[in-house]
Amino acid sequence: KRKVIIDCDPGIDDSLAIMLALKSPEIEVIGITIVCGNSPVEMGFGNAKKILKQMNRLDVPVYIGESTPLRRDYVNALDTHGEDGLGESFLPEVTGYHQQISAVDFLADVLKKEKVSIIELAPMTNLARLIQKDKEAFSCIEEIVSMGGSFKSHGNCSPVAEYNYWCDPDAVAIVYDLFEKEGNIIHMIGLDVTREIVLTPNRLEYMCRLDKENGEFIRKITGFYMDFHWVQEGIIGCVINDPLAV
Repeated sequence: KRKVIIDCDPGIDDSLAIMLALKSPEIEVIGITIVCGNSPVEMGFGNAKKILKQMNRLDVPVYIGESTPLRRDYVNALDTHGEDGLGESFLPEVTGYHQQISAVDFLADVLKKEKVSIIELAPMTNLARLIQKDKEAFSCIEEIVSMGGSFKSHGNCSPVAEYNYWCDPDAVAIVYDLFEKEGNIIHMIGLDVTREIVLTPNRLEYMCRLDKENGEFIRKITGFYMDFHWVQEGIIGCVINDPLAV
């Protein structure tokens, strides 16, 4: 079973990805690191805890990472994800459970101890800061799978730009450059791929039949997102930006 750390910015789509990862027998989620992106970092931290509570997995540690991109001004995506970052579901906060070290320090410590892959669902700011802090630890990453960029499709925050890479392009450049110099490959899952995976109303109904509790939870957090994608992309449903589903 492959050990993974999910670096994310929950966000509705990342919340769904966490739920899927925790149910996937092929991997073991040993930690979740939060970075600013779709939602501000403190909000993302709170949302990750809400998801873990829903999945009865509050044993998985969550660490707060970088609150701003490396150089450019931070621009969130709450217009897409709602005022609370979870589709304006306004779920109760999960109290306590605050880790004493930062996401970057957690990564630096764990990566030197065991083989771990990174599922990168967010801007790469945490990984870029890890390179600046401890390049040796970064070099220990077994594999990086990144939801970001686009190849054969239009962007979602400009005609050519995908949000995760647009939010902190300087971090992306640092991470890709070092990984390439070390002879490694980042598995990029772009928008053109994620647009092939749409959570439609019919699929949501089927999920509710298979698992009523989690299905209804997903219904609660995705209604706002489905409405957004209907207006923005003409899709009946919502695009799931999740490399786990590919």
